[in-house]
Amino acid sequence: MNLSTIDITIFIVYVLGLLALALYISRAEKNHERNTKDYFLASKSLPWWAIGASLIASNISAEQIIGMSGSGYVLGLAIASYEWMAAITLILVAKYFLPIFLKNEIYTMPQYLEQRFDSRVKTIMAVFWLAVYVFVNLTAVLWLGGLAITTITGVELAYGMLFLGIFSIAYSSYGGLKAVAYTDIIQVVLLVFGGCMLTYISLDLVSEGNGVMAGFSILTDTMPEKFDMIFSSDSPHYVNLPGLSVLVGGMWIMNISYWGFNQYIIQRALAAKNLAEAQKGLAFAAYLKLLVPFFVVVPGIAAAILFADLERPDQAYPSLMNLMPVGLKGLVFAALVAAIVSSLASMCNSVSTIFTMDLYSKFKPNESQTHYVKIGRIVSVVALIVAMICAKPLLGNFDQAFQFIQEFTGFFTPGIVVIFLLGMFWKKMNANGAIVAALGSAVLSFIFYKWFPALPFMDRVGLVFLACVGLAVVTSLTTKTNEVEGKQGVVALNEVDFSTKSSFNVLSIGVIVILCALYATWW
Repeated sequence: MNLSTIDITIFIVYVLGLLALALYISRAEKNHERNTKDYFLASKSLPWWAIGASLIASNISAEQIIGMSGSGYVLGLAIASYEWMAAITLILVAKYFLPIFLKNEIYTMPQYLEQRFDSRVKTIMAVFWLAVYVFVNLTAVLWLGGLAITTITGVELAYGMLFLGIFSIAYSSYGGLKAVAYTDIIQVVLLVFGGCMLTYISLDLVSEGNGVMAGFSILTDTMPEKFDMIFSSDSPHYVNLPGLSVLVGGMWIMNISYWGFNQYIIQRALAAKNLAEAQKGLAFAAYLKLLVPFFVVVPGIAAAILFADLERPDQAYPSLMNLMPVGLKGLVFAALVAAIVSSLASMCNSVSTIFTMDLYSKFKPNESQTHYVKIGRIVSVVALIVAMICAKPLLGNFDQAFQFIQEFTGFFTPGIVVIFLLGMFWKKMNANGAIVAALGSAVLSFIFYKWFPALPFMDRVGLVFLACVGLAVVTSLTTKTNEVEGKQGVVALNEVDFSTKSSFNVLSIGVIVILCALYATWW
């Protein structure tokens, strides 16, 4: 064991405290039967600060902390583009997407697709998202989380994954989204504090005790190539982050899909008290995203000096944690586990929501609300078990899990974005066009992957997106639209109010100014 008694005590206090808080939050009101709105949408009562904190806690998990730190070890600060471009994406989602989703009063993304198109589109996308959440997202979080626990504590990888799975279910399955969202506030505070402390100590070690600023100066002086935000075409890392495509190309498609149409992310906004609260929550999350690289990517860069000969880049963050002093190591370890279990709980809740509300309830439409909640809990457990079994076979051979996740999801992301964007903003888009876009995305991505292997995946995403737009438009214009398509309860675009409050506008301008300053500094 690499944790002292004090570290273990701190960690145990964290685990027990979180479980107690979750149970307290999850307590049911007297004479109130918990229904699907309570369990899957937190009774539509989340305030902006809970939404923003929960968004970031759900997003920043093992693949973010460990995977992105590992990419920082290899690529440098350029990998932070995923975080910084996500900040502006959150503003756009809050401004243009949330008003449509909340006006339609949906539980899930597939539900919107059924309203806008038909049950075929909903079913295809529901099955797709379930597969991705279980076999990509859950497996990645469990695998990288288990790897971190193994590196830090020395326990078997399988036991580490088992602990994470049991812990996440224990505090989330009873109370549903409400328990997840409110405990995420504690998780984010712990995550940011622990991450910042790790950055501080890492940079201080690089400078051999001369302080953080000295350590950062050493990094920029000795490894200036790791502070290039935009890679040139002759860079060995261009294939991962292809130059200006980071700012004007495929990364936009990746971010819009993740932050705008990803169930386990957008579900927090769907549970907001009202639209204004949801929009402020996303703006709050945008500011947190601007901060993330400084306590995730920078330690990875520092590890390139402190641990120059790591076998795998994804070992950078766990190795740095082993340098922490007694007591602080337990706190940072608790912060890492907080991020992991928060994401696991969020993903499991979204898997159970999609399965129960979009698939199961259609086969069993007359069951009670408590029955659907029970099915949701069972599905959460089953999803975790399947992900544990598949984690090692799927991810055991990848050095940079974060890059693997981005490339895999890039096969399907272009079609998803086309379906939603055209579905929301072009009234002639029909179900046939949506299906062709979904299938075309997978087929064209595979063709590009096989026939043009040197093409950066981010450029591939951009090209496939444009091709899918063309396919969807041509198909929609040349196929007959059924009378019920686009009229199954979906609110017309001209009935949606896209105006925003002045507080949100000020916050949005602040995000843009900070983003411009960051890129101007490290272009």
